[in-house]
Order: sequence, then structure tokens, then C-alpha cells
Amino acid sequence: MYDRLRKIQSPADLKALTEEEVAELAGEIRAFLVEKVSLQGGHLSSNLGDVELTLALHRVFSVPRDKIIWDVGHQAYTHKILTGRRDRFDTLRQAGGLSGFPKASESKYDAFDTGHASTSISAACGYAVARDSLGEKYEVVAVIGDGAMTGGLAYEALNNAGKGRSKIIIVLNDNAMSIGANVGGLSSHLTSLRTRQAYLHSKKNLKRAMDRVPLVRPVLRLAQTCKNKLKYLFLQQGILFEEMGFTYLGPVDGHNIRDLEAVFRKAKRLEESVIIHVRTIKGRGFDPAEANPELYHGVDRFDAAVGMVKRKEEHTWSQLLGQELCRRAQTDPKLQVITAAMAHGCGLDQYAQAYPKQFQDVGIAEGHAVTFAAGLARGGARPVAAIYSSFLQRAYDQILHDVCIQNLPVVFAIDRAGVCGEDGETHQGIFDIAYLSHIPNFTLMAPSDEEEMKRMLAFALDWPGPIGLRYPRGRVPAEPPESKQEPIQRGRGRILRQGRGLAVLALGPCVGEALRAADLLRQRGMEITVADARFAAPIDGELAESLAARHEMLITIEDHIAAGGFGMQVAARLSGKGLPCRIVSLALPDRFLKQGTREELLKENHISAEGIVELWEKRNELT
Repeated sequence: MYDRLRKIQSPADLKALTEEEVAELAGEIRAFLVEKVSLQGGHLSSNLGDVELTLALHRVFSVPRDKIIWDVGHQAYTHKILTGRRDRFDTLRQAGGLSGFPKASESKYDAFDTGHASTSISAACGYAVARDSLGEKYEVVAVIGDGAMTGGLAYEALNNAGKGRSKIIIVLNDNAMSIGANVGGLSSHLTSLRTRQAYLHSKKNLKRAMDRVPLVRPVLRLAQTCKNKLKYLFLQQGILFEEMGFTYLGPVDGHNIRDLEAVFRKAKRLEESVIIHVRTIKGRGFDPAEANPELYHGVDRFDAAVGMVKRKEEHTWSQLLGQELCRRAQTDPKLQVITAAMAHGCGLDQYAQAYPKQFQDVGIAEGHAVTFAAGLARGGARPVAAIYSSFLQRAYDQILHDVCIQNLPVVFAIDRAGVCGEDGETHQGIFDIAYLSHIPNFTLMAPSDEEEMKRMLAFALDWPGPIGLRYPRGRVPAEPPESKQEPIQRGRGRILRQGRGLAVLALGPCVGEALRAADLLRQRGMEITVADARFAAPIDGELAESLAARHEMLITIEDHIAAGGFGMQVAARLSGKGLPCRIVSLALPDRFLKQGTREELLKENHISAEGIVELWEKRNELT
């Protein structure tokens, strides 16, 4: 099995293969992808869709001299397989293993670290200008999907690149969205004609000659007008890109190696920047993924033979959000829910289907989503923006400038807050408290269990200013027996257990670990105090002072970095109070966290019940 694939140790090995051998290799790669992803999870549909595209890129271009920049990078598995990492694929997205995204520190073949969408063209522009300014010779290729092209950053880069002097090649991998009408054979014929060397030289020489003859200029302008009208008539698919200064080639069948290689070679011969429109099918070659590409976009382990994703039977925070919003929408016509291309991930599928007029998916455009929400609020609607924590970072200015300065009632459902897991540094939601809690007018809550999530969402939907709920990925715990279902008051926490000696002030899902630590210490004959902070902004300073005044030691615990986090705010509040209590913060280290399961990463960094107990036992050793 994988006889052809085993012979590929580097991209150089691809160049001597015949078309038939490349087709055979593509089949083996797809089988390999299904096998490996089924065992450990990962991104499947997108990787199955760009196998031939990746093979053609590596056969025509020469990495690492030529630079291939993968937008987002979740579709770069075939690239990794072909660049010497096949034997490590069993470690994909695991602690200490291969990243699920391109990583320059992992391989010389990875030109740029990615993970978030719409960055590739900007990075390619930078590479191209650096190349030309240093007098170097290589091609720069940005591979971007139609989804990532909805991001504003991509259009900012297109605007810069199309009129620039430094050539880049953009491969638009269109696997869902149709860009204009497909004119088929005519478009292919014109593409072929316009990229012939003789035609290109004639076009350039004629323009130079005409520019030297003043009397010809009016005729030239008329000819240009006629040319543009014909271009609009026959090249509707690429007219946007042509007007921005690119040569548009395509559309090209993204599963036809011969056509892909031909168009890539033509792009190399051109002196100006090029956009190549490639059409692919997500999930290609694996029937379940072709039939439901969204379901197989990012998957957990599944049975490759049966092809059915084994859904975890658990009630997640995201699902709870969707259910509660559905309940609210039944009686609130002002409710508007916004997401940035993450309806499924944010648990909004049911809501989107039941209330389509009260649901807005703006695509990969988080900044627009937030200002859109601000406009909705100004217009009298009640907007909820459901966005992953690590993606909300992209809308910081809009949160501050468009929402908070105006003190508008926008609810932010901050999904995947805290340690997110296997997707690594780019997806860990461990910075949101730091970048949100210092903004005036912003209220930030952190529910600890299912009932708290319901209460906090209800409170948020009635709050007259900007407010957010941060919650993690995964299963939502049930309400603990200690809970007294106290009503939510802004900036007020609650005490769940009363004890002596040690007090633990926990935030969000860390409340469960604090209660577990209390159980461990109870087995040793000690009763401790456990408090649920509830709010990361504003913090309950009075509660913190009360706990510090009555206990020997106060531990704060959170799934966020230490710098700018909840614990730092508590320490700042208590500083200078002259309290005899020892104050210790259990928080994540101030560094980027690599991939691993949420459980592994929290345990590794002592964000756990055991970490609390260990700190208490070593209290006399702390300085």
C-alpha cells in the first residue's frame, strides 16, 4: 500500500513522474489522508479537494526557492506529505507533533506561518517586494480559498498588489462560491491566446510604439474602449481582478493535472501579477466528505471504512448558546445573531434554519461583523456577535471604536475562549481578557456551568452596553450542588463553599477545578473556601478583599495568560492594602501554546485541582 507515495521524499521526486504516475500518486495521497485523519482527527474535506492542485504546484515551482504561501493553511496536508513529513503524520495536531498548519520552524518548505484566514496575499506582497529590492529571483505564490477571499485583508492586499511593480501569483481555489458565469471554452481559448509569448511581446511592443506617436493616441483610446467592452462581455469572471491590475487566468479544472501545470507555467512566463482561478471539489475522492464537506471540514476520529463521523454525545457550550438564542428569538423580534463564517462551529445551525431573517453570516470578516453589530444596535436591534476568541482579536479596533465608545448594547458570544487544543498557537483563546477588560464600558463574564450560561446570556441580552461571555470549547458541565442560583449582578461574584485557611477565587470553567480541589483537601480533613468570580471585567474587588482578609492564602485560577489576566487584576486591586494573605495566581504562562488536547495543556500548566492543592502544600516555600 502507498507504493508510489513511499518513493516521494521531497518535491524534486515529483518532477520525473508521468501523468499516469501522478494520477496514481493522487489516489494514494487521498487514501493516506482518509486513513490518518480518521485515526486522529483534523481537516479533511479541504485537503481532499486540493491534492492535484498541490501536486501541480510542486511539479511546476521549485520550493523552497520559490515560495508557496497557504492561506489559513488547514489545506496544506498534501504539501506536508510531499515535503518530507509523511512519516510523522501520525503525530499531526498532537502535543510535540506536526502542526495542523504551515510552520516555518517545522520545515524549510513552509514559507509563512498561517492559521487565520485572508493573510496570504499580504504576505506574498511582502515577499515579492523583498525579493525585488534584494535583486533575487524566485516566484511567490499565494494559495487562497474562495472563503478566505471574503476577508477584507485579502482585498486590501489585492488593491496593493495589482498596481504594484512586484509580481506575485495568486491561486484562487474556488471550491464552493461561483465567481461569475462560467463561459467555458471561450474563456479557456482567450486565456491561451493572451498568454502566448508572441502575443505578450507584440502587445508590449505595440504599446511602446503607439505611446511615441501623439496623433495615434485618440485612436488608441478608442481601441482601448472597444477592448474593454469586449473584455466585459467575454471575461466577466475575471473582470474584477483585471480592473485591479491582475492578469486573470481561468477557470481551470482543479483536478486536471495537465491543465493545472499548463496554466502555472504560463503564469511563470508573465511579468505582471496573475490570478489563477481554480475550481475544485471539497472532499474529492471520499464520498461522505463530498456529500457533506462542512461536516468533514474539521473532524474528530471516525471509522474510515464506514465513513460516518462519530459524533461525541455531549452537550457543548456552543450548542447551549444556539438553544438559548432560539428560545429568546421566539419572543424577541429585535434579536439579530451575527457570525463570521462559523455558524456550525458556534452552534448556530438550528437558529439559522429556524430564524433566517434574524441571522447574519458575514463571511470571514470579523471587523465588519462587529461594526455591523454596532449599526444594528444603533438601529434598534439587539445584536449578538458569536465569534471565536482568537478570531475576535481581528476586530479589536471595531470593538473599541465602534461599539464601546458609543456604549452600544452589543452582546459578544466569545466561543473557544481559553485553551482551544489541537489547532495550536493560532487558535488558543488565551488573550481575550487582556485585550477586552481594559476597554471602558466593556463588561466581560465567564460562566462556569450550564445554568450560569443561561443566566448570564439572559442578563447580557438585557444589559444596556457592550457585554461579552467567554466560554471554552467542549462539554458544558451541569450546575454543581453548591450553586445557590444567585441572580447576576454586574461585577459581583459568589461564594460556593465556606472554609478556612485557603480561598480559591476561580473564573469560568476553572470553578469546577476549584471545587474538585476542595474535595481533595476535604479528604485530608480540610475545608476551604471556593468563590466563583463570574466577572473578568469589572472584577468583584470587594469579594477579593474579603477573601484576602479572612484567609491565609488566596489563589486565583483562570485559563488565560497571566499578563493582563484576571489574576493580575485581582493582585492589582489588593496591592497596597496591607493584607497578610499570600496571593498567588494560577494562570497560563506568557507564551504561545502549541497544540495538544485541552486537558493535556491545562494539566501541563497546572491549571487544575492538583495544581491548587500543590500550591497550598508548598505555601511556605513561596516567596
